[in-house]
Amino acid sequence: MLPNWETTPADLPKAVREVKKAIRANIEASGRSVEEVFAVVEEQIRREVDDVKTGQAWPVIDYADIEAGTASPDLVRRRGCVVVRGHFEREQALAWDRSIVDYVESNDFFENYRGPGDDFFGSVGSKPEIYPIYWSPAQTEARRHDRMATVQRFLNGLWHHDGWFDPSRDVAYPDRIRRRPPGATSNGLGTHLDPGTLDLWMTREYQQAFRHLFNGTPEQYDPWDAAHRTTGPQYPGTTMCSVFRTFQGWTALSDMDHDQGVLHTVPIPGAMAYLMLRPLLDDVPDDDMCGVTVNQVFPVSPRYHSLLLEALSGIPDVKAGDSVWWHCDMIHSVAPVRDQQGWGNVMYIPAAPWCARNERYAEEIGHAHATGSSPSDFPEEHYERDWSNRSRPE
Repeated sequence: MLPNWETTPADLPKAVREVKKAIRANIEASGRSVEEVFAVVEEQIRREVDDVKTGQAWPVIDYADIEAGTASPDLVRRRGCVVVRGHFEREQALAWDRSIVDYVESNDFFENYRGPGDDFFGSVGSKPEIYPIYWSPAQTEARRHDRMATVQRFLNGLWHHDGWFDPSRDVAYPDRIRRRPPGATSNGLGTHLDPGTLDLWMTREYQQAFRHLFNGTPEQYDPWDAAHRTTGPQYPGTTMCSVFRTFQGWTALSDMDHDQGVLHTVPIPGAMAYLMLRPLLDDVPDDDMCGVTVNQVFPVSPRYHSLLLEALSGIPDVKAGDSVWWHCDMIHSVAPVRDQQGWGNVMYIPAAPWCARNERYAEEIGHAHATGSSPSDFPEEHYERDWSNRSRPE
């Protein structure tokens, strides 16, 4: 068994050295070297990168086909991402957008806004761009809409989930909204991923989830296997997510062209194998995980991950009412923009199916909703506590 730390180690460099040494020894016990195992993964990823560069990076599916049960999952599973056209009627999405504006203006949000509550989204340079609100009637309606449940079930069904989560039930994870106005200049967000940080190597359940990478059998690693991913802890941090998400996602509340500071991903779900094994190579210091550490986002950099970044691909043009989804392990970024043309408005809603880990957080969701508080995964801003027109649990 690998050494593990179920809470954040007091001496991080020492723990990193210890777990890297143990994983290397575990791989070598299979009869293969770390370099041989990484070479297998690297060759597979190189083929995927070439395929992305010459093919369709972002699958597009009509909501009507998902509803009818005729949508093909093949390319979505291959790419790990999808745009759902017409997820909601365009007029519904535009009405939600107007409703959110009325909601914040009626509560003097802009007069009382205190600036970014976290360092991560604080980098985008907006005033504000990310609105720290969670309980507008529009957000609650969208999270609990039958059309949202239909798409979430389709996406959950791409996973091997037997016994690990219920694909038909979602915890309605509350998240924020983004409204970026025409003419805005935004710095965007650099390439990163969100499933965790050092806990991915250091906790018992994640070591089991990535067991094939750590025991010299990377050919058997499946990024769609939910085993052990819905039960373990996550180290606390400013960008942590307490729930297991099969997919991260947002719903468009405005039309957005592909060159106006939009989401990009590396549409290769198996890239996680590369990311998890890369720190074991000799060019990385023994106390370093390619820059991954606690209380910061998981970085993806040209220094260590240049092959992966060759496949970074932006979404196509989207219309109000479309939704955009990407596998929870997916490398992603938001492109910078100067003098944006048109609005760039989204409502963040993931797919977070019912499981042991998400059930624990559901109690926090209920408390935050009842009191109008910012949920505990987010900065303690609590703008909505005294807003009389926020949605209520009842």
